[in-house]
Amino acid sequence: MKPRPEIILPSIDIEAELAKAGANTQGRWGELRFFARRYLLGTIGLVIMIVFVLAALLAPWIATFDPLAVNARHALAPPNAIHWLGADSFGRDVYSRIIYGARISLAVGIGSTLLGGTLGVAIGLTSGYLAGWVDLLFQRLIDILQALPLLVLALVMAAALGPSLQNTIFAIAIPLVPTVARVIRANTLALRELPFIEAAKAAGMSEMRIALRHVLPNTLAPLIVLATAQFGSAILTEASLSFLGLGIPEPHPSWGRMLSESAAEYVRTAPWLVIFPGLAISLIVFGTNLLGDALRDILDPRQRA
Repeated sequence: MKPRPEIILPSIDIEAELAKAGANTQGRWGELRFFARRYLLGTIGLVIMIVFVLAALLAPWIATFDPLAVNARHALAPPNAIHWLGADSFGRDVYSRIIYGARISLAVGIGSTLLGGTLGVAIGLTSGYLAGWVDLLFQRLIDILQALPLLVLALVMAAALGPSLQNTIFAIAIPLVPTVARVIRANTLALRELPFIEAAKAAGMSEMRIALRHVLPNTLAPLIVLATAQFGSAILTEASLSFLGLGIPEPHPSWGRMLSESAAEYVRTAPWLVIFPGLAISLIVFGTNLLGDALRDILDPRQRA
């Protein structure tokens, strides 16, 4: 009977592995410190966005009151120890409504950006890669959508669909499609003539696989930068629609609706009803713009140089 071969396990140097892990950790922290020094404004924008995202996620724990709770005794109460940012005309806590309003603003911003970006990528990629009559048909559709400014088209769609969260996301997403489609189409037209696309065709790959596996990944860098800019535009558009009564309906706490309820009547007698929701809108749009500028510098080799 043959003896069974002896299995030799490779020896593992625990101390060396731990040292390597520590070096990797120090390297990651070093990269973060370099990013913070090199892109200071982008870091500030990232911090602002993280604060709003955490506020939206932790709203049930960090809010001091129910955002829908009405208390007539505290109506128009100024900022104090109970109501940190004051109370509105119904006695609802402004701080809690702003915290919960971050959920609506982020949901609208993320939902409309994803929906508009997905439709825009599909149209732009198909139009730029297939060209011909397909490109002509899609570009005329894009021209029709671009005939109206973003806010005007969103107003028309919101008025037609009615005020609700889903309708607001859809009404804002459609005006975002043309810009994404134009950017993706321009990049696709440049990429489809490169040698690696010709090599993929020569290898027998299908047109669909070439478009999705080789063309689309090379358009992600400008798409990421564009998405950050459109995210801020979507939040600002939602606030505008809610201010006009066509966005998020009552009783949901929306920053734009909070402004519409108090801007005209209480701007002098209770300025906190206007200052704090307006400050929240300004900060989140400012943060997305700063982060988008930093991402543009990082992803564009000419900007890095």
